[in-house]
Amino acid sequence: MSSVSFLGLIIVGIFILIPNIISTSCNIESDEKKLRFNKNGEFKILQISDMHYANGKDTPCSDVLPSQLQTCSDLNTTDYLRRFIQTENPDLVVFTGDNVHSTDAYNYNRSMDEVFAPAIESNIPWTAILGNHDVNVLQTGIPRQAVMEYIVGMKNTLSLLNPSNLEEDELIWGWGNYNLEVAGIKGSPFENKSVLNLYLLDTGDYTYSFTPTFYLGYEWIQPSQQSWFLRTSKQLQETYMSAPQPQPQQGPAPGLVFFHIPIPEFNNISKSDMVGVKQENVICPGVNSGFFDTMLAAGDIKAAFVGHGHTNDYCGKLCDIQLCYDAGFGYHGYGIAGWPRRARVINVKLDKTQDGNWGPVNSIVTWKRLHDDRLTIIDPEVLWTSAGRDQSKSVFKPIMSE
Repeated sequence: MSSVSFLGLIIVGIFILIPNIISTSCNIESDEKKLRFNKNGEFKILQISDMHYANGKDTPCSDVLPSQLQTCSDLNTTDYLRRFIQTENPDLVVFTGDNVHSTDAYNYNRSMDEVFAPAIESNIPWTAILGNHDVNVLQTGIPRQAVMEYIVGMKNTLSLLNPSNLEEDELIWGWGNYNLEVAGIKGSPFENKSVLNLYLLDTGDYTYSFTPTFYLGYEWIQPSQQSWFLRTSKQLQETYMSAPQPQPQQGPAPGLVFFHIPIPEFNNISKSDMVGVKQENVICPGVNSGFFDTMLAAGDIKAAFVGHGHTNDYCGKLCDIQLCYDAGFGYHGYGIAGWPRRARVINVKLDKTQDGNWGPVNSIVTWKRLHDDRLTIIDPEVLWTSAGRDQSKSVFKPIMSE
């Protein structure tokens, strides 16, 4: 959520220029970029949202207990991120926006380097999109495109500036719209098929208009993004369900969507249907762009994951799509004193075929880890299974034994 006044959008200010972002060229080589399920038939994603990193040890924490104030800073955020990565050992880390608190960063380049450092050091593939706080052109003079270009040039990242499969003369709104394919286990019949598809979308920051009606608020997922998303989903489904392959698949590979600002449909989840808590209103665009209906029309989306609301961490199903908050991770962003920061884990498991080989995706489960001494696991739940049945006991036995 924003602490930046919307008034800045309609006032012509004087830019406070800092050195230009310089793109690096040390990202993963093409032949190393292929994501695939591990030898245990699993693909684990660690979702990190709303770190709001600024200046390391000089950055004060927000909404912590009085006993924590003197020793708490951005360094707490990065230390916990290292612990999360070491504990979960994910196959992919996904940063879903508000990574850097741009209005507070002394040196934007340095803040970008430091906020992603734990992921880079782990040598685990990672990817990122932007939130509404990652860019403030009026104060920094750095446009959204340049910030995303910097991320794309960082080491070990799979982030893209925008899709590589745009058609001739096709334009797409925003920066950081792309998809990632996750192949089956090497040596299995599905090693050359994407059995899990990830879609990442830019939800922008703020906008205003005076005609035809006055609007001042958050941006939304635009028609050009939705058109690309639908076409890409259709292409992936056709590839997955067509020959040559071991056996024709009757349905699409499951898809997961990641973006920063929630869509209005997050309001439609009743508390009785939630796993997790809702402690603040759903702060979303004032315009419903129809993206939820677009996800339904695609036919492959099983869950959508967002950030933005730091004290909401619930999942709830709406029309067979799970809508999930991640909650705030960083200590510089707002929270609730005594309510631990947290992060979401998404674990996707493959099915075992009758001949003992690995098949398509069988289940998608999730849990959260709290920022406490034990990194306590809470709220394990099954988001989706291929058979549509509850497999909670068998799915969660390994993690609940901790």
